[in-house]
Amino acid sequence: MPDSTEVSAPAPRRGRALVIIIVAGVILVALAALTGRLTAPVITLPSTTSADAGFARDMQVHHQQAVEMAMMIRDRTDDPAVRQLAYDIATSQAQQSGQMFGWLASWNLPQFGEPAMTWMTRPALDGSEHGHDSDEPAHVPGEAMPGMATYAQLDTLSNLSGVEAERLFLELMIAHHRGGVEMAEAVLARTDTTVVRDLATSIVKAQQSEIDLMEGMLAERQ
Repeated sequence: MPDSTEVSAPAPRRGRALVIIIVAGVILVALAALTGRLTAPVITLPSTTSADAGFARDMQVHHQQAVEMAMMIRDRTDDPAVRQLAYDIATSQAQQSGQMFGWLASWNLPQFGEPAMTWMTRPALDGSEHGHDSDEPAHVPGEAMPGMATYAQLDTLSNLSGVEAERLFLELMIAHHRGGVEMAEAVLARTDTTVVRDLATSIVKAQQSEIDLMEGMLAERQ
């Protein structure tokens, strides 16, 4: 009958082999992870003085006023078309403001920075002073952003109703949208950041379409 000690003798060797295999696997996984980190592209986040950050901050403020005016007119008119337009403006621009707030948070940047429009005073990517379009106006940091209604205009709107309120709202919102398009086009001339370019492009298209709609609505009320 065979000696039991001779049958069990290979066990330690099998155990050592298993340990070697496990250690080798761990080393391979670690090397693969390290290689991945070394070869992964380095992502550079926008700085606090970048056009991306300036646009995100300023356009939030710009959008907030549009939402404010939209909510004001909904309380001052019974016209279904005006109320639907106001709802569309309020919901879309509030959602976009949330996107831009999120950008700044993901870039680890503060929600407040340089005076308004400072980023618009810096050269475009092609080196031109006022963007690709030579007609882009010059701006002064800290002044009112393009298209913004004054406190007096908002106060007047708050005291009107019916057709008079609709007319003033449309006049103010057309100017406001034109200012928003100007800002969106300005950042398009100054950034290569995909999310910023995508949103700015959609703002130009959507607000120009709404400008055309509002001009027709305003003509009906003259």
